[in-house]
Amino acid sequence: MAAEFVDVMAVDDLPENKTMIVEAGSKRVLLANDEGEIRALSPYCTHDGGDLDGEEVDDHEVICHRHGARFDVRDGSVTRMPAVFGLSTFKTKVENGRILVAV
Repeated sequence: MAAEFVDVMAVDDLPENKTMIVEAGSKRVLLANDEGEIRALSPYCTHDGGDLDGEEVDDHEVICHRHGARFDVRDGSVTRMPAVFGLSTFKTKVENGRILVAV
């Protein structure tokens, strides 16, 4: 079955270099505005389950505020422990000023 793109929010409502958890159909996803590129990932740190909502995106990384694990928002990979498993990623696109996420 092909992924369906779901409209989640206006691109203007996601500040540059910030993250925000949104509902995409029945899934919660983390949106990251990475220097104007919109990324979508699983919303919880794989180290201990802390949410990554409202975090800064710096040099393509989001840092978990709880224990300092870092993830590359471009592909979900771990860039710093204590996390050892990466985040899942979802395809995104922007149409008519709206962010759509494939779920």
